[in-house]
Formats: sequence, C-alpha cells, structure tokens
Amino acid sequence: METLLAKEIQKKVNNNQKVTGAEAVILSLLCEGVDVIFGYPGGAIMPIYDALYQYREELHHILVRHEQGAVHAAQGFARVSGRVGVCMATSGPGATNLITGIADAKIDSTPLVCITGQVASHLLGTDAFQETDVIGISMPVTKWNYQVTTVEEIPEVIAKAFYIAHSGRPGPVLIDITKDAQFAECEFKYKKCENIRSYHPVPKINHDHIQQAADLINQAERPYMLIGQGVILSEAEKELKTFVEKSGIPVASTLLGLSAFPPDHELYVGYLGMHGNYGANILTNECDVLIAIGMRFDDRVTGDLSTYAKQAKVLHIEIDPSEIDKNIKTDVAVNADAKEALALLTEKVNARTFPDWLAKFRDCDKLETEKVINNHIHPGDGAMKMGEVIHLISEKTKGEAVIVTDVGQHQMSTSRYYKFRSGKSNVTSGGLGTMGFALPAAFGAKLGAPDREVIAIIGDGGFQMTLQELGSIFQHKVPVKIVVLNNNFLGMVRQWQQLFFEKRYSSTEMVNPDFTTIVSGYDITAKKVTEREKLSETIDEMLAHQGPYFMEVVVEKEENVFPMVPSGACVTEIRLE
Repeated sequence: METLLAKEIQKKVNNNQKVTGAEAVILSLLCEGVDVIFGYPGGAIMPIYDALYQYREELHHILVRHEQGAVHAAQGFARVSGRVGVCMATSGPGATNLITGIADAKIDSTPLVCITGQVASHLLGTDAFQETDVIGISMPVTKWNYQVTTVEEIPEVIAKAFYIAHSGRPGPVLIDITKDAQFAECEFKYKKCENIRSYHPVPKINHDHIQQAADLINQAERPYMLIGQGVILSEAEKELKTFVEKSGIPVASTLLGLSAFPPDHELYVGYLGMHGNYGANILTNECDVLIAIGMRFDDRVTGDLSTYAKQAKVLHIEIDPSEIDKNIKTDVAVNADAKEALALLTEKVNARTFPDWLAKFRDCDKLETEKVINNHIHPGDGAMKMGEVIHLISEKTKGEAVIVTDVGQHQMSTSRYYKFRSGKSNVTSGGLGTMGFALPAAFGAKLGAPDREVIAIIGDGGFQMTLQELGSIFQHKVPVKIVVLNNNFLGMVRQWQQLFFEKRYSSTEMVNPDFTTIVSGYDITAKKVTEREKLSETIDEMLAHQGPYFMEVVVEKEENVFPMVPSGACVTEIRLE
C-alpha cells in the first residue's frame, strides 16, 4: 500500500470517520496489501463494487467472463506470487460458480479469500431472489467460512480471513456479506490478525521426533525421499537441497512438488505418480526407508495401498496433522513446517552416498528412455507428439517459464517433459483435476508474476470449458502465451477407454471449431501448426511476441501417455507400453 493511501486510511481511523460496510471491505483489502482482485459484479455485491470505484487506481479489478474464471485466476496469482489471491462474486449463481475453484484450492492448499455478496439479513432463509446458502455449500471445501450480517464485523473478519488463508497449510476462505451490512456505516478500524485462540497453524516442533528421524535415516541402506508442494509452500527449497546433498538420498517429486528441486541434479530421480517415471515408481517398493516431505500420499502416487512400500520404514514430515497416518502408516512422524524440520534434520544426518542404490534408478532411466522417452520427444516422422512440443518449449525457455496446465494427457506430458528450473513454476490442478483451470489461472499467474514468461498448455477439451476468459485477457491486455495441443479427443478418457474398455470410445471424440478464428476475434495473435517443420519457428515467434499469443498444435490423435500405473494397481505394475 502506497504511503499516500496509508495516510488517507489512517486519517479516517484517527478522525473516527464513518464509512459504509462496502468501503470497509475495500479499505480492509488495501490494509492487507491487496492490489489485484478478480471478480464479476451483481446485485448483492453492488455496494462493494460502488465503493471500489473510488479506489480503482489502488486496487486493480480484473473483470472475468465467468465467476469460475475469477477463482481460478486468483489461484494462479497466489501460486506464483506466494500471496493470498482474492476474488469476488455476487450471491446465488455467482457464489455457486466459485465452488469448483474453491474446492480445487482446498485440496491443492492454495491461499484464497473469496468474498460473496448475500441478500439482506432479514431475507435470509426466505428463498429470496438469488439467495443460496453459500456458507452451507462451501463448508466442506473451505478452510474457514463466515457470514457477515453486521457492519462492525467486517474489518475483523477480513483480517481473520487473510491470517487463516495464508498460515500453516494454506487454503481458501469464504466471507459472505449481507447487502444491509454493506450499506450500513461504522467507524473504520483495522488491525491485522496475528493469532487466533485454539488455532495453531505452525506446530511446535518435537526435537525427540527430529532425532528419531535422523536415527532412522542414518541407519538406512536404501533411503528414498519423496517431496511435495509443502516444500514450495514453506519456501524450503534451499534447505531441501542442502539436506539432499549432505544425506546423499535420491529424491523424487509429486506433481505439485515439481520445481522444488533442480531436475538436472545428480540425486534427482524423477516424477512420481500414475504417469511418472519408471524408476521413481517401482523402486518405492525396494527402499528400506521412505522419507515423505510436504506431501499427502495421494492415491495417484501410492496406487494400491495394500502393496505400497510394505518393506520400508516410513518417515513423514508434514505440517497438517490430519495427513499423518491418514493413508500410509508412519514409523516416525514429524508434524512440522518443512523448512524448519529440514534445517534441524540436516544438522543430525550423516554425510553419505549410495552409489549402488542410485545406479538402480539410472538403470530404470535408461530403460524408460529407450522404450518411451525417445519416441515421445524425438519421434522423427508421422504426426507430432505432445512430448516433443513440451520438450521444445522447455529447451527454448531454458526451463525458466511459469507453466500453467489444464487436466489430461497434455498435463501429464508437461509434467514429464518440461524441466522446471525455477521455483513456483508449475501451476496445475492436482488433487481435483479441474478441466478449464489453465486459461484463467494463466492470466492470474501473469498478473502475480508480471516479469516472468507465463505459458498455458491446454488440451482442446479443457480449453473449450473456459475459453470465454479470452475476453479477460483481451480487455486487460494480459501478455500470456497459450498453447493448445489439439488431438480432437478427450485424450485421457480415450486412453483409458482404449486400455481398459476395449476401445469403446464413448463420447470422447470431439468435432472442434476453428480455434484460431475464435481467438483472432479477441484481437489475440493466433497461429495453427500442423507441420513439424513449422513448430520451432512458431514457438520462437510466440516467445518473442510482446502481447498475448495463441498457438494451436495439431498432435497425434490417438497418442497415449506412458509409463502408466493402472488405477488401483501396485506401483510395480507400471506399464511402459
């Protein structure tokens, strides 16, 4: 917040000046340092939009084309900036249109404050026009929610919302504000929230557990480390690298953990999960100590729980106590922030190397490269493959871009073939798997990191779920790059139909419109690539372009992403073809 604005707010506080609840909302956001907000106006939130008008220079509002776009854009903003993303919508359908993105943010630990308008308090429960019980609806998918019915509550509730959203394991918070509370007046006073009774977001570290963890690691002969997004959220990348290099332990990443550790590091052994690397998956069942940091043992990582790492002793470092022993029983649990735990653990572990154990991963890499990778990134002839497009973008951006992916085959190919060399670079819908996520999340990410190259990589199916947000990009001139990999199929569903449903392609083939014509209608430069010879130069043109740019690449229609662990199978049942 600029000094002049701070003085103006302070003047209102010192003079006991009364403001409306609507203005109190805007002033509270400014006190929290918010400068970008995503939203869509409507009747029940109109007073807040009216108050926003006089602060439009200080608080940049991005008008989206659908409320789902607002919440996904706020997610993208939060993921790359490390700040709380903020979005607004009106009551009824406006509020319910936020729910998908809120659920996505909850499972992927993204800090959001979502503000919804509500009918006047005397109309609550009457089925008034555009009234829905958004508190009841959102309760399962928010970290906290609250309905404001009196104006005096507004500053304190907003301060509390930001604290809860960002502290500990981050997550979305929803504040529902009745229309009469927005019109009413109060003296504005704001105090940032720094603690809440009975809420302890960062656990007090147990040093005995740290010692037990160190002892377990020091006794290991085949230790293996799995890292998740918790490392990124705690900004523990430096501590992780120091720990790995001292301990000598091979390390693999979950989908949301990508970009937390250098992909070309000698101890990095790959990407975990259903379409992850061969060795990273199968050798889970050969390690003697499994160390999980800031990850939740999602089913896409573990496969069949009854067969997962049964030979290993498990150490789990995790800030959220509800995740410990939820899916995988631990031998040693450290309920702590990853940054603090890694720093303490590094002091206690022995400096070691495991050349024979690491060699097993490299042998698996050779097999996967021969059977899968070479065919995907250097296919030679025939139709273009997703992997070669991603590999080329990775090389041309040197792995430094922010990559925002939707959900499907293109997402898995990107996770496999883009080499994330900068932190907070991988923005994707992980736990919920929300198609339509990427386009709004990408322009939100660009506003959160304006000095970084932001590239959305999307399938033809997901693109059509939120392509109306091209209007937001056009209106606000957001220079985001968009790559649609078009195979004229709902590709991931089709892959499953081919492998497990005897090629019964039920409702997955798509007859698509001319995407470049649609995009051009939004005054965005658009190119379609159908020939391999044009791919490299078109990527160069896209990266050199100063404004938004759209590139459609027609790829192999029935390409499959391998390796693949079939759903519910053991990680050792991973298929290379």
